[in-house]
Parts: sequence; structure tokens; C-alpha cells
Amino acid sequence: MHKLLKKNDTIKSKDIEEVVVLGYNRTLTKPKDVSANTTVNAEVLENRPNVSFLNSLQGSAPGVTIASNSGSPGSAKIDLVIRGISSLSADTEPLVIIDGVPTGANQFRNLNSEDIESISILRDAAATSIYGNRGANGVLLIRTKGGKFNSKLRLSYSTMTGVSVMPKNKYNMANAQQLLRIQKNNNQTSLTGGKLTDEEIANYPINTNWEKTFFKADVTQQHNVSATFGGENTSVYSSLGYLEQGGLVPNTNFKRFTFRNNITGRSADKRFNYTAIVGLGYSARKQLNQESNSGINGNYVQNPLIGSFLALPYIASGQYANGRDLFNAIGTNSGAEGNFAYILEDVLRGDQSVFGRFNETSIFTNVTTSYKLTDDFTLNNRTGVDVKIGNSMAGRNPNGYLSLVVAATNGTEYGGSETIGNSRELNFTTVSSVNYNKVLGDHTIGVGAYLEYNKVHFYSSSQTQNGLDPRSFAIGSGVGYIAFDPVRNIYLPSVSAFKATAGSLSYFATADYDYKDKYGFSGTLRRDGSYRFAPGNKWGTFWSVGGRWNIDKENFMQGSIFDMLKLRASYGTQGNANVIAAGDDTNPMLLGTGITRDLNVVGNGYSNTSGYFVSNIANPTLRWEEVKQTNFGLDFKLFKNRLEGNFDVYRKDTDMLYYNIPSSAITSQYTYRGNYGALKNEGFEAVLRYNIFNKSDYKLTIFANGSYNKNTIKKLSIPVSTGSLLLVEGGSINEWNLVPYLGVNPNNGNELYLDSNGNVSEQALDKDRRKTGKNYFPKYTGGFGFNSEYKGFFLDALFSFQAKFWRSDNQLAWALNPSYMRAGNNVSADLLNAWTPTNTNTDIPSLNAPMSSITDRLLYDASFLRMKNVTLGYNVPKKFFNEKSILKAARIFVQGENIFTWTKWRGYDPEGLGTFPLSVYPNPRTFSIGANLDF
Repeated sequence: MHKLLKKNDTIKSKDIEEVVVLGYNRTLTKPKDVSANTTVNAEVLENRPNVSFLNSLQGSAPGVTIASNSGSPGSAKIDLVIRGISSLSADTEPLVIIDGVPTGANQFRNLNSEDIESISILRDAAATSIYGNRGANGVLLIRTKGGKFNSKLRLSYSTMTGVSVMPKNKYNMANAQQLLRIQKNNNQTSLTGGKLTDEEIANYPINTNWEKTFFKADVTQQHNVSATFGGENTSVYSSLGYLEQGGLVPNTNFKRFTFRNNITGRSADKRFNYTAIVGLGYSARKQLNQESNSGINGNYVQNPLIGSFLALPYIASGQYANGRDLFNAIGTNSGAEGNFAYILEDVLRGDQSVFGRFNETSIFTNVTTSYKLTDDFTLNNRTGVDVKIGNSMAGRNPNGYLSLVVAATNGTEYGGSETIGNSRELNFTTVSSVNYNKVLGDHTIGVGAYLEYNKVHFYSSSQTQNGLDPRSFAIGSGVGYIAFDPVRNIYLPSVSAFKATAGSLSYFATADYDYKDKYGFSGTLRRDGSYRFAPGNKWGTFWSVGGRWNIDKENFMQGSIFDMLKLRASYGTQGNANVIAAGDDTNPMLLGTGITRDLNVVGNGYSNTSGYFVSNIANPTLRWEEVKQTNFGLDFKLFKNRLEGNFDVYRKDTDMLYYNIPSSAITSQYTYRGNYGALKNEGFEAVLRYNIFNKSDYKLTIFANGSYNKNTIKKLSIPVSTGSLLLVEGGSINEWNLVPYLGVNPNNGNELYLDSNGNVSEQALDKDRRKTGKNYFPKYTGGFGFNSEYKGFFLDALFSFQAKFWRSDNQLAWALNPSYMRAGNNVSADLLNAWTPTNTNTDIPSLNAPMSSITDRLLYDASFLRMKNVTLGYNVPKKFFNEKSILKAARIFVQGENIFTWTKWRGYDPEGLGTFPLSVYPNPRTFSIGANLDF
């Protein structure tokens, strides 16, 4: 069941105060919380066919934008933004804490969603300032499941099997007859269509759908076994999990094994408490080289994601059994008409051609202890270690076509290459605190003092072998390597290594005060030190204050319809020490290790002579970015808790932006990176949940959340005032700057544009560009749905939406460009409606018309509404089970993920915060069946 919970609504009983979980193990009852946060519970995440829990979060919380940029199984290309983009070039991912330990990388492929109890999303300063120089982009607190004291052994098994299928696109790519007709219409006598008669085109015998060749449906499945039990002073939660997800592209897939053991205990007098957590994960994935190498995004010879669009439908697939057969047939003539499609078929043979294997082992351990010195004073410590070990094997099999071509071109006997990479990352965190809590009549006081230390160690190495013997080569074994030939200087291997150590130290204090449950105040003060910055700027101070007024506790509210009515406000500062934006699978804390140091490199200069060059000019004044945030919120429950919700209004100002600052050219560098500039994000968030029916036999609840965000650049030293994307004061981040497209000239078929003087022109010039007021960050995000149940049957639905963002469709630009047809590629059948002297009323220019790439012709409103998840199932009534039954409960269900998407976007998926999407691995539609059994 999908339940969007407002403000950590994790407890179903209305007789128990709901508990809000904040940072560093701090908890408050819901009426006493002053911060803006939302908690999504386990029911939203369970039984979803997603490798990462982030995909399941989309549409489930206000103020959170989640966009998956790749459907490749196990991909880390998922954008997560809370309350807008707060930086131009620094990292914008929120801080993610798992059981009190910050994660090292912005991917979660080895975390089993079935082990998650709840996810708290902290948004305002009252909630995030406690994290100091890491809390500027918001915080996600993930709690994994645990056992309960004095509980019987409970065994649970959940299983799910499904199939992932391709979404649809609206590019209207031409079939064989259509493409041949377009070629003939354009008099392309060097291509097949230009050589055929009308009758031959109409009766052409081959019509290959290359999308079906390069993509396929595949199976996804998962199995999870868990056990919970507890004695008087000890409880245990243990789980084993397996997940397998096939890829839409052949030879791409993901497999994962997980194990978790969470133990909670206490002393007989209950003064000493502890939790010990161990989480293990191992994953193996196969992926396209395009996933980590954007350089081949536009290379249709090596990339099936774009080749499926461009391959010629009038040639037959499956003509060659392997790369050697293909090479024997076409040799090095890869550019001949249609040949690249056969090369792509060979590329998709994976291990037999182009391979990419990536394995990851993760080890997560965490020990938390607390001891009550007195009834008021408690000592606490949490120490955790998060280890990630990665291994990769990528390259080209010597029997693959591309290897054979490279060998033939270079005049060598052996082709092929293999790169083996290894990485180790250790994140260590320890937090010690002393907390004081006291009730003095109508007054409640809470004070805490904390000390935190973080350390990260990272090491990676890589070796590449060029030249592989096809008779003995085996992936990753080191067998079949050809020795370096110094005479001919061929088969030269290469090696590389990287090592980094990072750390931070923090001390901080918290204070909470409550009077008669009516008025409350909360504050934090934190001092942070980071290894990244030079002496004098290593330390910074961050703080927040927040207050609330529980209006429903006032005498004048007696007898009102409100069960809770709370007004709250907060203001504070957070920092962003991760001034270098991290890529996928990268820990931002490890980047920018030398930005405050003078760095020189050796290289070749004039006349190819060796030289010594400046690569970085030290900026000892560099410091972290600082965010100041103001928030006003209103929480409410009314009609006997049937209707509940909250509203928040915020403004988030980023100062000391890490960006370009002018530098004298005498230094050989025209700019350097420093702190200058400011931007703001401001917006509104809302959550509503209404229990329409809540009877024993039938229940119906509807819920919705939505948010609005607008960003504005307030100050910038070096604006970007030219090109397609602008960064200028007063504008938004990456505002589209394009020439207005007016349509097709009915007299000659040329494109028409609006020039800078307001005149119609057939020529688009840079001076004619203008601000559009549009960018590719959604202004509106959210979700809505319902939970329903009738006599054991249940139907739940979750819809997500993102609106008011614009993307330029680069894929469509290729499909509508006749020059790609003339180069021997497929194009959209829309070109059949191109302007001709007898077809003048059309929006498709003449096939020979010049085309501009700087107009808004293909700038689309990518807003979408998605049926994110629908689940239909049946809970077997308890009357069928008794104390002697082995099976205690059963639940069966069918579900769909990413079922329908309503959008103007013509591609597979409008999702993503990119600029010019090309070669996007589609996010699949998944249909599955499953069951949950308790023993």
C-alpha cells in the first residue's frame, strides 16, 4: 500500500503520539516539532521493482524532485534535488544518512528497500542546520528495520516476479517504404531509395524494426526472507535478499545479494541501551559503455541507444553470426550504407564483443550505545563504518568486429583491449554526545552537546591491456595478453592509480524548550572544520532557531473542529563544503583536494619541447558556500483526525557561490574558482491526506502533495550571456536563450524566425537569440493517489507529476534533419510531409531547406503526469489461520510501475534534468505479481 505520510506519520494508532525522527537520534512528538520534514514509511517502498529506493520515492514527498536519467539496471544516474538547485557548480545532492552514518556515494544500489523502515526528508534550517557544512541541500534520514522486545519469532517471505517492457516514443520513425520514399523525394540517387521505382518501393520485401532488435522485454524478480524476535532485553531483525533485473538492451542486467542483521539490546535496569547493525551487499551488473562514457552518446556505430533510431529499416537483421563473419563480409567499410546496424548487432553480443562488467561489495557496520547517568543525563555514542569495494572489467573482445577493425587499421595481428579497475572506499564516522532532559512543572527543557569526526579513505587503480589473443582470452583472468612489442611500439599497456584521504571535525549543541505543550523553541549551533580549505578558512559556524505555537491548545479553541493546529517558523544557515559537483558513483568529499594549492604539471610546449605549466593557482581564501533559509509552516488535523496536512512557505538564499572569478591573463588562466555570487530559491509546499472511510470492512484514503519552486540568480561575477543556456543576474539557472521559430515559409519551404528587431527572417543569427524565461528544472512537482480496501481486497495507486520545465529534444533534431537521411540514416516519417511546391501548408520545412540549431523549434514543455504505481491485491482473512497454523498471514498482489505517462514530450521519457538528451536508456514499464507470507 502506498501511503504518503505527513510529518513522520508512522504510527497507526491515534492513541499514541506520533514521533518525529530528527538528526543524531533526536526525537520529538509530532505536535512539538518545529521543523519542515516528511516521512515516507516502508509501505511505500516494499514490493516495488526498483533497484534504488529513490525511484520509489518519486511523487511521495513535497519539495523533492527525483529524476531518473537512465533505465539501465543498477544505474546511479538519478537526480535528487530538495527545494531547488542551490548552487551553480558545487554539489547539489542532499546528504543521505543511513542509521546515523553518512553514505559515501550518491548511489544506493546495494541497499535493499525491503530493509527500510522509514525515510525522513529534512527540508528547512530547523531540521538541517544541525548538519552544518553538509546540510545545504537537504538531508535524507534512512532507518532500517528492527525487532521488538518480548515478541515471538516471526518469519516472513516476500517474492515478486515481473517483466519490464519498453515505453513508447512518438518520433514516428520511418519504416522501409517511408524511408525509401523520402530518399527518392530528395533525389538521393546514391542511396537505395533514389534508385528504385515507385512500384519497387511499394513492394520492397524487407522492413526491419531495429527497435525490436536492439531492445527486448526482460524479467525482473526478487526474493526476501526476514526473521524478527525479541526477549526481555534483546531483539533481532535479520534478512536475506536477492534481486535480479534484466535490461531492455540485450546483455545489460543487474543482480544483487543482501544480508542485514540489526540487534537491539538493553540492560536489566534499562539504563544502558545498544544497537549493533551489520549490512552486507554484493551486486553485479552488465551495462553499456555509454552508461559511464558520455563520449559515445552520439556514436551510432557503438551505441544501440541511438543506433536503433538511425539504422536503416530496409536492410535485414541477423545476417552475421559473429564479429569475424561481419568483418569478412564488410572489412573496414563500416561507413557503407547501413553497415553500422550490423556492427551494433555485434556490439550487443556483450562478452563476445564489447563488454562491461561491474561488481560492488558493500559492508556497513554501526554500533550505537547510550547510558543514562541519571534520569536527566544520558551519554551517547554512535560509530559506523561504510565500506565499498568495486571491481570492473570493460573492453573489447578480440573476436568482436570493432577489435578486428582496429587491428586491421593499425596493421597489427591482434586487436581487443581490456581495462580492469579496482577501488576501495572507507567512510568512518563517530559521534559522541551528552544530553540533558528535564521537566519542571509546565516547562520542558532539552539540551545536547555533540562531537563528530568523519574520515574517508579512497584508493583506485586501473590497468589496460591492448592486444588480446582470441584463442585464450578470458574476461578478467589476465589470460591471453599479448606482450608489448618495443620494436614496432604496439600492444603498449597502461596503468594508473589514485589515492585520497578526506576528513572533517565538528562540535555542536542543541536546545529545545516547551511550555505547556503550547509554545516551543528549538535551536542549534554548530562549528565545522574541513580538510579541503586552507588555514584561516577551515572552520565555519552554522546555526538555526525555530519556534511553534500550538494554537489548538489555547482555551479559545475548545470545541473546534481542529484536533491539531500548529504554526511554526524557522531561520538558519547551512553550508555546502562539497564545492566540486560529484559525478555518478562518486563521493563528493573526495573531490577538490588541491583547489587551495598551487599545482604545476609537466607537458609539451612550443615546438613540442618539454615544459612546466601552471595547472592551478591557489585560492587560500576559498570557503564553502552558505545557505540561509527562512520557513513558515502550518500543520493541522481536523474532523477527528480524518483530514490532516501541512503547508510550508520558504526562501533559500545561497551566498558565496563557488564559481568563476576574473583573473589576469598573465597568469595563463583567465579565470579561477572562488566564492562570489548569490542565488535564491523560493517556493511553497503542501500535503493533504483525507480518510474518507475507515470501517472494519472498507477503507478509503486519498492523499496529495505538491510544491512550487523558483530560482533566481542574484549576483554573478562572470555571467554566461551567450549560447543556448544563460547564467545572468535576474534570470534563472540555465535559462534557454534561443531564436523564436515561426514555422515554414509557404513560398519556398524555408524555416522562418523572428529576428532581434521583431522582423520575420529566414536566417537565425546569434544576435537574434533572446531569453525565454524557461529552464529545465521543474517548477511544480508532486504526487497524489489513494489507498482503498474492501473485505481483504485492496487497490492502491500513486501518480507523480513534474511541470513547467523545458527540454530541447536533441534526438528529435536528428530525426527531423534531412542531412541525416542523406548520410544514410533513418529519419522520422514526418519528413514525408515536407514542403514541396504542391504541399505548401505544412510545418515541415523543405528537404533542402537550411536548418538552424539555435531556435526554439524543438524546445518542448516536458511536463508529465505519470501513473507511477498501481497495486491490486488480497489479504487473506485472519479467520483462515490459527495458533497452530504454520502460515500466519498471506498477501498476494499484482502491480504495475511506470504504467502510463501523459506528456507532450515525444521521446521515451520526459524525466531527467539534462539539457540536450541523446542516447537515453529508457526507464522501463514493469508489470509484476508477488506475495508476502508470514510464518
